[in-house]
Amino acid sequence: MSERGLNTVSFAGHAASSAQFKTLYSEGMGLVEETATYLDGPGRAASKVLPRMASVLYAAESMRLTTRLMQMASWLLLQRAVNNGEMSRDQVMSEKSKVRLDSFNVDKSAPGWAELPESFRDLIERSLRLQNRVALLDREIYRPNEAAAIVPDNQNGVKAQIKLLQTAFGTN
Repeated sequence: MSERGLNTVSFAGHAASSAQFKTLYSEGMGLVEETATYLDGPGRAASKVLPRMASVLYAAESMRLTTRLMQMASWLLLQRAVNNGEMSRDQVMSEKSKVRLDSFNVDKSAPGWAELPESFRDLIERSLRLQNRVALLDREIYRPNEAAAIVPDNQNGVKAQIKLLQTAFGTN
């Protein structure tokens, strides 16, 4: 490990065991419950009156939504187990390898998307935002080298960001 790495403070590690994590956990589990209630009630009724193309899309997206939420819930439960001392980091790493947090894409231009119930599309959007937050926290905690743009030890991080901006906007 470089000298620079020894001086790095892991804010993600602290955030994962803080009140912020409890808020994320509550939000995630609340969204799982809200989605289940919607899909079993109003969503089921709404799906029965959709045009054929939207109905097929609804079925596919509801499966993706459910899978996405179950993957996030699994990650949140594993992290809570670590925080509570119920599992070791090694145990969590073994179990976490089964959790997928990388399927962010939804094709909003798909035929029938605009005809899906607004409340259903809202659940999808919220689940994607939450998945993004969980995936970011996962990378920061368990794969810190992937989470941060790796700056060579001999380079100032701020200077590197300024250089990237200059390159992007074509200024010197």
